[in-house]
Amino acid sequence: MDAATLTYDTLRFAEFEEFPQTEEPVWILGRESSALTEKDDILCDISSRLWFTYRKNFPPIGGTGPTSDTGWGCMLRCGQMILGEALVFRHLGRDWRWVKGKRQREEYYSILNAFIDKKDSYYSIHQIAQMGVGEGKSIGQWYGPNTVAQVLKKLSVFDSWSRLAVHVAMDNTVVIEEIKRLCMPWLDYAGAAAFLDPELERELNGFTEGACALDQSAVWKPLVLLIPLRLGLSEINEAYIETLKKCFMLPQSLGVIGGKPNSAHYFIGYVGEELIYLDPHTTQPSVEPCDDGLVPDDSYHCEHPPCRMHIRELDPSIAVGFFCSTEEDFDDWCLRIRKMSERREALPMFELVDRQPSHFMSSDVLNLTPDFTDSDRLERFFDSEDEEFEILSL
Repeated sequence: MDAATLTYDTLRFAEFEEFPQTEEPVWILGRESSALTEKDDILCDISSRLWFTYRKNFPPIGGTGPTSDTGWGCMLRCGQMILGEALVFRHLGRDWRWVKGKRQREEYYSILNAFIDKKDSYYSIHQIAQMGVGEGKSIGQWYGPNTVAQVLKKLSVFDSWSRLAVHVAMDNTVVIEEIKRLCMPWLDYAGAAAFLDPELERELNGFTEGACALDQSAVWKPLVLLIPLRLGLSEINEAYIETLKKCFMLPQSLGVIGGKPNSAHYFIGYVGEELIYLDPHTTQPSVEPCDDGLVPDDSYHCEHPPCRMHIRELDPSIAVGFFCSTEEDFDDWCLRIRKMSERREALPMFELVDRQPSHFMSSDVLNLTPDFTDSDRLERFFDSEDEEFEILSL
């Protein structure tokens, strides 16, 4: 049976390969575990991740469009999963665990409601598909990792509860100054000197002039950093495999969206030479929230052993995700990335620089504020088709 036509009942009674008994460490979103002594903890961790799959019988997208995303929505669902993980980190923390049948914290249900398949949910399939029209993608058309990253960035502007700063790093380059201006909007009020002058930055963090009107939560907007990459032509360049593995070892890791050609997965870790992933290719009925806002949530968590695939089977077109809840968290990520780049046994997947290279577009055009006029121009400039990525090679 083709994976795209699986139903929930088929999934429940299918045979799944057990998690391997191996001495190799298991890495799941920045956490190391042993398959020999911590197998139950590993499976609990994986089942606690939000699992968004194909759905059917939801309200028509756009009022007259499709009522199911089977066969075309897998990358959109993977985008939901990586952003959903960011919301879990933001509101519940990395240590939070889902327990079947147990009432969860209110923040958990607020997160689920943001992804329910209806037009007024922040990150619903309806919102993603309709926002994608502005990216040149008609409703029902398959997305690549870059397209879904750009769409999620636009949609996050409307999420006043989470107040995320979603940054999509283009041209294989992460610019620290851009991100600090995005996550600390008061820097624009105080001027660029706060970034350039550590003394001034300390004064602003101490709520002196330029920051006194802001409360603590306004000092840093939690960062979701998405980096679209193409790590080869038709297959992944082996020079990047060790670097990709190390990304799952970082405490800021949100995982990777990608997969095989026209078949997207959400990769959350690895063991040995195998990637561990959540697969959206099963069709489940749409879910309607209860009157009290609670959501029947069993179908949003994958309770069978996780899927695995050899890392060399990965399509080279991916997007890597990271979450930095504070400025210190981001500084720590930068330090770790620079240490990774200094190692000779693996090739860096992207470049980390302090300031915008001279060949880049100006900061005004780079959409550091939610100005949709500039944003739309930018997204058209960065054509979202995967084959337009810069090819990384030796």
